[in-house]
Amino acid sequence: MSSSRVALLAFCLTLMAGAPTRADEIKLPDMGSPSDGLLSVRTEAIIGRQVYGDLLETGSVITDPELQEYIQDIGMRLVAQADNKPGQSFTFFMVDSPVINAFALPGGYIGIHTGLLLAAENESELAGVLAHEISHVTQRHISRAVYANQRASTLSLAAMLGAILAGVAAGADGDVMAGAISVTQSMAIENQIAFTRANEYEADRVAVEVMAGASFDPMGMPDFFETLSRRTSTLAREIPTFLRTHPVSSDRMAETRARARSIVVDEVQETMGFPLARARSRLLTSSRPELALEYFTSEQARPGNADNFEHIYGQALALTQLGRYAEAEQLFEGLLDQYEEIIPLHSALAETRIMLDRRDAALDTFANALKLFPDNVPLTVRYAEALLRYDQAQPAHDMLLALLNKVPPTLEQVRLIALAANRSGDVANTHYYMAEYQAMSGNLRLAIDQLILALGTPGLDSVQRARLDARLKEFQEYLPRRGGRDDNAEEQPSEN
Repeated sequence: MSSSRVALLAFCLTLMAGAPTRADEIKLPDMGSPSDGLLSVRTEAIIGRQVYGDLLETGSVITDPELQEYIQDIGMRLVAQADNKPGQSFTFFMVDSPVINAFALPGGYIGIHTGLLLAAENESELAGVLAHEISHVTQRHISRAVYANQRASTLSLAAMLGAILAGVAAGADGDVMAGAISVTQSMAIENQIAFTRANEYEADRVAVEVMAGASFDPMGMPDFFETLSRRTSTLAREIPTFLRTHPVSSDRMAETRARARSIVVDEVQETMGFPLARARSRLLTSSRPELALEYFTSEQARPGNADNFEHIYGQALALTQLGRYAEAEQLFEGLLDQYEEIIPLHSALAETRIMLDRRDAALDTFANALKLFPDNVPLTVRYAEALLRYDQAQPAHDMLLALLNKVPPTLEQVRLIALAANRSGDVANTHYYMAEYQAMSGNLRLAIDQLILALGTPGLDSVQRARLDARLKEFQEYLPRRGGRDDNAEEQPSEN
């Protein structure tokens, strides 16, 4: 971790320490409610982005394009029904961990552990957890907790951030970091930031309404609570982390179930993305693909599971990892005959054909899929990866740039377009895209360095230079400033 990055996160911790301030120390703007003055939306965004960036560095965040799109789509479907405040953005991501847990960081960063995804029995149960975490953000529970109990709350949150900072600075691996985050997060949530019992009840009430508005089954939330609660019996090895960090009493479950029953949803709309995401998560988190294949095969052999999409798709993915491409291709083709609308099946079939050294068939599969599903991010990313594999950097760059101008970019999308620009010999845009990548990862200092390098590229025209200058100033303005009032407290830089 660079010294500038350490300093920036240290600034965030200092900002939240709760000690008396001197005239030359950091001052937050007094805007809106008292809790907003202590911890503004902009400050939350700075902190959340830093922690998210640290998680990325440890490898704890799963960057699989299909999984990322799925969890972001479900999250934003719920956010659309929430009472969101102006300037509040959301980033949903998957964490590679078997622990059954989920968490909301400052700034709308919401993490879901793969263990929780695999523990949920249907999409509405997953949506219930996401809606609950979204409600903690929209109700400003973190800021309110800090205001209500400044010393305890800020120190508990600082402990979580400090553990992450120390772990990354020391070069701790992903497993160690995941453990540190889990321990400090549990401590934080068990100590006020945790949200208090009243906050948990409020998040439940809001989440049930949000779920219904998004056409999920509101019963998914109490059902998931009860499923996890059964694990707290004396036969269970341990209480699921989600219940330790989000304590669920019998009264709370009863109230949530009663509220869910009182809401009528005309038609519950669950997607095939749920079994697809579960299959990908199980394979990605398996120690060996052989074990994943054994699991999917045995599950499919159970009575009534012969045509189960999740298990057949999982088998095909595992066979691909094991180099059994012809068998995988046959399974993907069979699934596509039934589920042509599932976009990742097209990508998987094309990638399998690449491994079978069938270049034209693979590129045709990608091209045909893109005609059916234009502007789909994971499909475009996978297609661009294939083009780069075959040394077609310029078409890959053009395709990614067209997508970049239409939809909010993902980290993988920006990383790939930087790679395509580099292979095309476009030095200035390589630095520009890398600046965007670093900014999205929470590394504003490194983003600024990349823009300075871009501005030093020979042969820039006036339009290019103006664009780079404007972005540089925007990033510089977004950095925390010492010794005076922050006049841009609620402004956040564009991700585009």
